[in-house]
Amino acid sequence: MNYEDFQKALDSLNIVSRMSVDEIKNRYQKLSKLYHPDMPDGDEERFREINEAYKTIQKYIKNFRFKLDEEEFYQQNPFSKKSSDWFYDF
Repeated sequence: MNYEDFQKALDSLNIVSRMSVDEIKNRYQKLSKLYHPDMPDGDEERFREINEAYKTIQKYIKNFRFKLDEEEFYQQNPFSKKSSDWFYDF
């Protein structure tokens, strides 16, 4: 996979910013239901494109490497309590 393929997959599912795995899955399910060939407004080509895009994104997510340190944790969970945050001292 190269970045152009990955970007095309993001565009196919209308993913523009940070989204959780569940949000991506929900977007995929909504679009695949909308464009399924058995639906009244179905489009077989668009349905295939959505499925391939989701597979590409899933592959990326599966192979993504996380830094499992404190800094990464608080970047991913910005509202988590840090012991050194003054506004949590009540």
